[in-house]
Amino acid sequence: MSFFDRIFGAKRPDPQASSVFRTVNGYSPAFTSRGGSIYEADLIRSCIHAAASHASKLKPEIVGESHSALSHALASQPNPWQDTSKFLYRLMTILEANTTTFIVPITDSPGGEVVGVYPIFPSRAEMVDVMGEPWLRYTFADGTKAAIEYSRCGLMNKMQYRDEFFGAGNGPMDSTLDLLHTQEQGIQQGIKNSAGIRFLVRIAQTLKPDDIEAERKRFSADNLSIQNDSGVVFIDGKYESVTPLEMKPFVINAEQTAQIERRVFNYFGTHEGILQNKYDEAQWSAFYEGKIEQFALQLGLVLTNMVFTPQQRARGEQIMFSSNRLQYASNTTKLAVTKDLLDRGLLSNFAAADIWNLPHPSGDERWVIRGEYIDIANLPNHTVDNAKDYLKPAVKKEEE
Repeated sequence: MSFFDRIFGAKRPDPQASSVFRTVNGYSPAFTSRGGSIYEADLIRSCIHAAASHASKLKPEIVGESHSALSHALASQPNPWQDTSKFLYRLMTILEANTTTFIVPITDSPGGEVVGVYPIFPSRAEMVDVMGEPWLRYTFADGTKAAIEYSRCGLMNKMQYRDEFFGAGNGPMDSTLDLLHTQEQGIQQGIKNSAGIRFLVRIAQTLKPDDIEAERKRFSADNLSIQNDSGVVFIDGKYESVTPLEMKPFVINAEQTAQIERRVFNYFGTHEGILQNKYDEAQWSAFYEGKIEQFALQLGLVLTNMVFTPQQRARGEQIMFSSNRLQYASNTTKLAVTKDLLDRGLLSNFAAADIWNLPHPSGDERWVIRGEYIDIANLPNHTVDNAKDYLKPAVKKEEE
């Protein structure tokens, strides 16, 4: 079975929709990719790569036993072609480059249990109406088409405005892309000009063009090559004058460059420290809360609604993505977090090991809590011992 058939089914037909699916605002939802042009700018690719690299370290957590096979798959290999890290990296990359990304289920049989998920990147996607039910119809770069019920797949977006399903695209970055391209061309041309002509030579006689070209090569070879270590230029009677030209080295306008970079950083919600891996805890915390956490939250909700039935979700079954693998804090902060959360029952021994990037202890996962804490409802039966900073049961006096 081919890669395509494994995902969409070998005999799954492309639905012949009688009409496009209309939203409440009367808009016809359709998505078209940019063809990768925004991803070709080096600074923009660096921003996307940094976000995708950090997102790839998120840890999937499944609550509930309804989809045990999917739980094992998400932990290490969500589909036969990607491990969990590559799956998350791919999702974030497509989302950042196109403001929309799609996830399709992989089942053990047609219409069977979901055993995996896969991110797809169509060149076009449109919402169509099939007997009153919305379907997503994909068109890929090679012209292949496939369709799937909207209720069975996942859709992530950002910068959503006009379209009720798809992101608005990265059109506002077109002017910045032009600036980046113009800046690069200017730097290249400036370097060529500053390292080009170094002498102005006037010949005292009239020569044919071929003779001028031959004399230019001879003059350069005799006087400007590495073999001339004396630094002295000799001329004979055929030259009227040889004037050295003072060429100033090309200097990049730092303020203009910084302004263009700020436009990119502001748009993608990142900064130079994240790209160069030289951020501190405060910078990382801001980047995580503004970028990675939102991605993790949306992905968890999308997969939960995609996989679990309403009844299963009502029982609390869900898919989440935690940040235990994001090693951003100093050892002092890690120690404080581990100490304060572990003995309050908010952090398991496995989670504490993850924070320190250590293997899990042998045995089952355990939660512990300090014994001196009591339920506030039981306070009337306790008293404070001033000699100690914890609560203990009161000793009742015997009635005389």
